[in-house]
Amino acid sequence: MNTIETIKERYQQIQSKNGSSVLTKLEQNAFDAFNKQGIPTVKHEEWKYTRISGVFNKDLAMASAPATSSISAENLDTVRLPGFEQANELVFVNGFYNPSLSTIRSSSLEIQSLEEAAHNENQELVLKHLGHSGRYIKDGIHALNTAFAQEGVFIQVKRGKIVEHPVYIYHITDARETNILAQPRSLVHIGAAAQVDFVENYATIGAAESFTNQVLEMVVEQDAVVEYYKIQNDAPHTNQVSTTHFRQVGKSVVHAVTISLNGGIVRNNLNLSLEAEYCDSYMYGLYFLKGNTHVDNHTVVDNVMPNCLSNELYKGIIDDNATAVFNGKIYVQKDAQKTNAFQSNKNILLSENATVNTKPQLEIFADDVKCSHGCTVGQLDEESMFYLQSRGVSEPTAKSLLVHAFAVDVLEHIKLDPVREYVDQLISERLDVELV
Repeated sequence: MNTIETIKERYQQIQSKNGSSVLTKLEQNAFDAFNKQGIPTVKHEEWKYTRISGVFNKDLAMASAPATSSISAENLDTVRLPGFEQANELVFVNGFYNPSLSTIRSSSLEIQSLEEAAHNENQELVLKHLGHSGRYIKDGIHALNTAFAQEGVFIQVKRGKIVEHPVYIYHITDARETNILAQPRSLVHIGAAAQVDFVENYATIGAAESFTNQVLEMVVEQDAVVEYYKIQNDAPHTNQVSTTHFRQVGKSVVHAVTISLNGGIVRNNLNLSLEAEYCDSYMYGLYFLKGNTHVDNHTVVDNVMPNCLSNELYKGIIDDNATAVFNGKIYVQKDAQKTNAFQSNKNILLSENATVNTKPQLEIFADDVKCSHGCTVGQLDEESMFYLQSRGVSEPTAKSLLVHAFAVDVLEHIKLDPVREYVDQLISERLDVELV
């Protein structure tokens, strides 16, 4: 059975087993959209440089909840992030939340299934916000995830609470026995005046092929502050489409950093919808690629209301045969006067075969705004290389120093010390030189 047949059979099994629910219409509409749109090809403008359709020729299997794999606590130890002893740890295995492997240290954090949340006191929140990312991402990949939304989780950060322990989210794919399609789905509600830090990390155990199709939607209420970090350092035989969607419905602050280092085909969709006055949004990204890794970052900032600020900086270092894509869009709607929106994408190519395609875009419908965007693609600065070498620094060390300095502009925006030091160490190891 090929992957598409597997998906359709699995969908029918779930709907037959679970019957009708308040999420059925959303899922059915998404499944119909998936059948109509299919897997995007390079003819789809938003997928022009990313050939994801080949992944679906791998005969991927879909795991079923709740017994999704035999991943153990010992397996988890191999993928844990520094500082986990003081963190909340939410573990997803093959796309399903695994409470037995997870650790909740903060009483202000509540987790339940999306299906449960859709039928209790959280129903209004779920029905209002689940699937909002579909307004910005109209392709079969996103629709495929939404068709299985009831298998996701609802995460609630209570109103007025500061979550002192960061929330580490591990996405583990068990590819020891067969090719796997995993589809994590989460809706996060961050209550008014709450503060929380999220760190997402991805890891695959096993040598089989895998594809993770993830959608994480966050609703940020009045005076809430969110820090969000995504770290992608998985194996070359793993592929991923990861969608993170913030909906700032009250004056709030969102700070997002995306670090992409390893993988097969990696596509990141990061959306921020600024739907209240005086929202602040910060987006930083670093992709440092080698081998044949392909990373595609698509970002959207939608300024809906006046007096909002967004600042975006993505930097790329591409080596060997690796390829990168950056596509950033800023919308300033008619009512979003006094918007300040800035975007920059800078890239360094370290080999003749490395490639990057970058496309910053502005669409402005208001007349009293400050907006800018720009991109650069080049090599390491020859004058700086000469300066260092003329003072006795070897060529490899000089190259590493300059590359590291280029990356620091993004690394310094990782505010969690253990996570920043971990990422810095990964980069230093890649540079194969000890930096002081």
